[in-house]
Amino acid sequence: MADAPVQGHGAAGDLFIEMEAAQYTKTGQAACGDDVRFMTVERENRHLAALSDGLGSGVKANVLATMTTSMAIKFLESNVPMLEAVEIIMDSLPVCEVRKIGYATFSLFDFRLGGRARISEMGNPGYIHLRGTEEVAPLKDEQIVSTHWPDREVRECEADFRAGDRIIMCSDGVTQSGLGERKDMKFGWRRSGVLKFARERIAAEPDVSARDLSAEIARHALHISPSGCKDDISCVVCYLRRPRTMRILTGPPFYKDRDAEYARQATLGFDHVVVCGGTTANIMERELGVKVKVKLSDMKTAGGLPPVGTMEGVGIATEGILTLGRVLSALERKSPPAGEPAAARAILERMMRHDRIEFVIGTKVNESHQDPNIPQDLELRRSVVKRIAAALEKNYRKKVTVDYY
Repeated sequence: MADAPVQGHGAAGDLFIEMEAAQYTKTGQAACGDDVRFMTVERENRHLAALSDGLGSGVKANVLATMTTSMAIKFLESNVPMLEAVEIIMDSLPVCEVRKIGYATFSLFDFRLGGRARISEMGNPGYIHLRGTEEVAPLKDEQIVSTHWPDREVRECEADFRAGDRIIMCSDGVTQSGLGERKDMKFGWRRSGVLKFARERIAAEPDVSARDLSAEIARHALHISPSGCKDDISCVVCYLRRPRTMRILTGPPFYKDRDAEYARQATLGFDHVVVCGGTTANIMERELGVKVKVKLSDMKTAGGLPPVGTMEGVGIATEGILTLGRVLSALERKSPPAGEPAAARAILERMMRHDRIEFVIGTKVNESHQDPNIPQDLELRRSVVKRIAAALEKNYRKKVTVDYY
């Protein structure tokens, strides 16, 4: 069973670094023995990622991995020397009762926009740096060894990380998938197999997102093994590119004479606009000369909310406050979009595909929302949007702006 996607984002200037991870838990275990953590240091335009694989599997491995990522990412933020950080981490990990050691591997990514990326690894498969489909060698590649823990060798690399580049990090559950189970993979999928897969996927879709690429690598690793998930699988992808922006318009403007100006905000492109609410859709129809089209066949699969409509050349159109309420609930629970009604799912999926979400909010009060018969948990539009913005920033690390009309 797949765990929920782990997500992280950061933006500065006209570049955006998308950091995403996908994970699968070893068959039969209640907890993933790998852990992934992201952090953005806004004041420094700096973006950090940590992936750790705890010794063994299950809850104990999860504790080791979680402790490692928590400490490692804080040490990165504080610029603690790597050797010192490794020694503190190893001294802190609880000892396994069976193996009599406390051990967790890690891969760390540290990038300041406009500068070089630093990748530190201990025990995990070597990272992959792709520029398009071509692998890029590190500018600096050295090994450091602790005198306190002489069996712990850390690889430290510096990379020239440019717009369009991707860095892929994974646990050995990815590279060792299929090991001992398939004749065509005597040593498992290996790093070379991951590299080949990633290059072919990028060649087929040069703009494939970090979210999709990490998910596809992890899913492919899962399916390589005929007997299920033999080890925890984790893949992290960091992708430096131009940001992808979507815009959600909801509610009529306070002053009717601003309707035309308001409607022009919906001209960002069909794949990037959501018109949320019947009154809002009416304004778009009147000012932009387009009609909302709804397929009658979608009524049966709408899932309890009005179905999704389309506005040619503009975007999709949904019902307003009820749909936003379902979106909010899913975001706060970190639930996957697949389980939501069609309208909420459509908005959530677009949010996940974009980096910056711009809300354009009309401030005229809709009298129907003052009806005492409306459920008490149905909040006013602005309050719901405020909570959605907070959930997107906290749980999904999106960049959110809100403009009022």
